[in-house]
Amino acid sequence: KMCDDMVVMLKQEQLDDEHKKEYCAAQLDVAADTKKGLERSISDTEASIESAKEGVATLTSEIAALEVGIKACDKSVADATEQRQAENSEYKQLLASDTAAKELLGFAQNRLNKFY
Repeated sequence: KMCDDMVVMLKQEQLDDEHKKEYCAAQLDVAADTKKGLERSISDTEASIESAKEGVATLTSEIAALEVGIKACDKSVADATEQRQAENSEYKQLLASDTAAKELLGFAQNRLNKFY
């Protein structure tokens, strides 16, 4: 009778071991699938990071080019402002000399009117 009990107990343990083996195999499959998903996610994230780095590099070079353009535009504006100031000064001098000439002509006309 003890041998029969022992055989029954060993069969039960064998069944328990088989169930545990099936459970472990299922868990290993789930873990492998999760690992593959995470590796794919990491790969996608790394690709996104590389793309973002390329975008940053592109934008940095575009910003540098725009800064050069802005400096050139600022220089052009400064040159144009300087030219307009010079032209304005020249205009004011011309206007002053025209006014002086008109006054001189008026003075001469008055003298001629008095003389004749």
